[in-house]
Amino acid sequence: MPTPLIIDTDPGVDDAFAIALAALSEDVELLGVTTVFGNVPLEATTLNARRVLALCGRADVPVAAGAARPLVHAQLQRASHVHGSDGLSGRSAALPEPARALEPGGAVSLLVSLLEAAAEPVTIAPIGPLTNIALLLAAHPEVREKIARIVVMGGGLAGGNTTGAAEFNIWSDPEAARRVLVEEPVPCVLVPMDLTYRCAVDSTWLGKLAASGPIGTALEALTPDYLAHYRKALGWDGIVLHDAVAVAEAIRPGILKTESYPIEVECSLGPARGATLVDRRRQALRADAEGDVAPGRVEVAVDTDLEGLRGFILERLTQA
Repeated sequence: MPTPLIIDTDPGVDDAFAIALAALSEDVELLGVTTVFGNVPLEATTLNARRVLALCGRADVPVAAGAARPLVHAQLQRASHVHGSDGLSGRSAALPEPARALEPGGAVSLLVSLLEAAAEPVTIAPIGPLTNIALLLAAHPEVREKIARIVVMGGGLAGGNTTGAAEFNIWSDPEAARRVLVEEPVPCVLVPMDLTYRCAVDSTWLGKLAASGPIGTALEALTPDYLAHYRKALGWDGIVLHDAVAVAEAIRPGILKTESYPIEVECSLGPARGATLVDRRRQALRADAEGDVAPGRVEVAVDTDLEGLRGFILERLTQA
């Protein structure tokens, strides 16, 4: 049976690859896409998501726009220096125009309607700030039982990429991230940048994508600004497909190796704001410290077959 999936996203180059990965996978029932502020403002992320779906020939997939800002404090920094001024290396307009009108009710309304109508529990893959998902769970706790799991791209175990402590998606709305990852009794998988960086793809991989056909050519054409950034971050010609790694796990559970840990999200206004604090001490030590109150636990992705993962994503993106 196909995996019923909803993607919540802020495209973003790696988001575009992640949307295409799900949209082109025959073993996925892509129920809908919701958008959120993040890499660029909400208007741009929403248009980008709709254009990527049009590229993939998926006019059947509804799209709704969600939160334009964080729950509490303003977002101080976008990621246009990574993804380009429009989120897609300045090349969003080169994609096909959207083939379907935007859903009128907004992201939370679409999420609720899709979950309520689903015949089986649905996987949600939030690959941007977690604002929409926090709002959903706060306002509609009755839908929790319709969620199979939430596969989040975010966080860093050893540090961040936006600050020394925080990864961009979590840093953009720490209060929302804490609500989803710490407070809610919904199964979560966290795919941190520690692992996604290890899954980076090189220029040869991108060349194979570009040579595969019109969709692959169009996706590869979105990468110049992103490639320029990661040339500095990695020290070689390649890009990090953060969000596609998380969506790969959403599509094929177990493609990433996970370990269960208690987690906390730093919501202070100090230099550690947005940090994900994963308690990796031995269980015996944690038990002594926790006493009678055990914190919530999250499945944290820690490893994968790197070549197998890269091959899986490339195969799905080129099969069209």
